[in-house]
Amino acid sequence: MNKPLRRIAIFCGLLVLALLARDNWLQYVKADTLAKDEDNRRVTIERYAQPRGDIIVDGKPITGSTATPGNDLKYKRTWKNGPMWSPITGYASQRIGATQLESIEDDILTGNSDRLFFRRSLDMLTGKKKEGGNVVTTLNSAAQKAAYEGLKGRGKGAVAAIDPSTGAILALASTPSYDPSSFAGNTNKEAETFQDLDKDKDKPMLNRALRETYPPGSTFKVVTAAAALEHGLYDGIDSPTKSPLPWTMPDTHTELKNEGPIDCKNASLRQALRVSCNTVFGKIGSDLGKDKMLETAEKFGFNSEQFVPVRSNASNFPEKMDRPQTALSSIGQFETAATPLQMAMVASAVANDGTLMEPYMVSELQAPNLDVVEKHSPKELSKPLSKENAQKLQEMMETVVNEGTGTNAKIPNVTVGGKTGTAQHGINNSKNPYAWFLSYAKTDSGSPVAVAVVVEDSKASRGDISGGGLAAPIARDVMKAVIESKK
Repeated sequence: MNKPLRRIAIFCGLLVLALLARDNWLQYVKADTLAKDEDNRRVTIERYAQPRGDIIVDGKPITGSTATPGNDLKYKRTWKNGPMWSPITGYASQRIGATQLESIEDDILTGNSDRLFFRRSLDMLTGKKKEGGNVVTTLNSAAQKAAYEGLKGRGKGAVAAIDPSTGAILALASTPSYDPSSFAGNTNKEAETFQDLDKDKDKPMLNRALRETYPPGSTFKVVTAAAALEHGLYDGIDSPTKSPLPWTMPDTHTELKNEGPIDCKNASLRQALRVSCNTVFGKIGSDLGKDKMLETAEKFGFNSEQFVPVRSNASNFPEKMDRPQTALSSIGQFETAATPLQMAMVASAVANDGTLMEPYMVSELQAPNLDVVEKHSPKELSKPLSKENAQKLQEMMETVVNEGTGTNAKIPNVTVGGKTGTAQHGINNSKNPYAWFLSYAKTDSGSPVAVAVVVEDSKASRGDISGGGLAAPIARDVMKAVIESKK
């Protein structure tokens, strides 16, 4: 071979080697990245080539699929009572994409999960069409309905309900809400619907139960009471506390005011929680100091995100405070802020004798043939207080419902513990306050449910807004729904 031909042969060989290297790079190294690329139309077509698997509540699907004729995306998602369930499911839109459970469990729902590889291989051999798997939730449909119906017409608000013994989420409602079916397809009209929802000033697509943090107001006094008991500031719940009236916050000339002329001078812990004494709990926080208050708050879950598996915002208890700020934080003011899920976790830990279970809302993932692919096992998250102190706090919360500000949460023949809260809102408390209620129910077989409710009723008369008036009846109905569903 002469020299020019040899050079051409070598050059061509190098081109072939480069082509092979590039081909292997794309097929093996970049395969996963390209397969998941949002701009890869083939991925989108494949995702909607068959009906999605379902999201299951109480053994029944709350989702479905319908054919979309004349579209290369053959099936679109449908929901049963979408506005009620969308805070849990999220949406799955051919044009917009997916969120929440629809996104997190997309590989199971589409049948593309590596965990379904063996199933897909069998289907290929038998000629069976690919199917999506199912996501089985922990939700209780009766509780979810009670939560959603209770919130409707109240403006903005949210409910979170948990099984204290396992951490299973039983209800997760948020209003105002939206129907994910209204933009599940790929038309321009559906895209406009999504844009309108996305720009709505009331944020109907915001999951307030997980993603909105509110000043918890007096409901946080449950955490402060737990700190007082756990750190030995007070042993008994009926002994007088060293709480003068009026009480001036340390290092200031500012008196911490109570809501009205209530009996708070040297009030016991039980009495202080029953009538919601700011002075008693503000002084407890100041006496314990920021480090002990922070330690207790974080054991309840503050300052940490939760993944249920949808991410919940971290609730906030300040790490840097002076003494008066510690007092204000200890009554749910200053920079203290909590999600409804967080406050349901507080009630859950108290109801579960001091043990806080990790919250979750997916019990298992199923293959298309209903074989269990993955099953959740309940996990202990922390132990914010001892069994003895938890039971003392239960007595205090039960007094609130039986004789105090939470009587609207009473359920016949059921023991209910609770705490009301009316949290300041706006500059100098200029806007209508938030109405809070956290609670648990206890029957002969244990404590099946703990609930937190927050209502932002901007249309209500300011004087009519209270945790006991607006939020407690919703919590009561959710607890009743759970108890009756277990009979």
